[in-house]
Amino acid sequence: MIDVSAEIIFKTFRSGGKGGQNVNKVETAAEGSFNVSGSALLSAEQKELLLQKLANRINSEGFLQVRSQAHRTQLANKEEVVKKMNELLRAALVKKKSRIATRPSKVAKEKRIEAKKRNSDTKKGRQKIRY
Repeated sequence: MIDVSAEIIFKTFRSGGKGGQNVNKVETAAEGSFNVSGSALLSAEQKELLLQKLANRINSEGFLQVRSQAHRTQLANKEEVVKKMNELLRAALVKKKSRIATRPSKVAKEKRIEAKKRNSDTKKGRQKIRY
């Protein structure tokens, strides 16, 4: 498990929401930026995978950005950013299982054909009788 908290660049700004008079004075919201291509923690293969999977979250400079303004303190919001960032990276680095091609069994084929015959008989029974 990779912890990228050391490479995150934080920027703070005033947050909306809870906090009363504090909202207008203190920069409690936090935004974290992580340079994917310039990271020393990731291998070239991991960087390529992240750039591919998180393309919609990475800006033109190559930074993955995450914001948080859910909490009333700057520290809690920064911790939330680190948690979100690590979770995003962990999920993106999980390799997808390759599908193993299988064939339907003989019994499954027979059941399918039997069901088709039953359906056909049902529909034949709905037709008008012709003499």
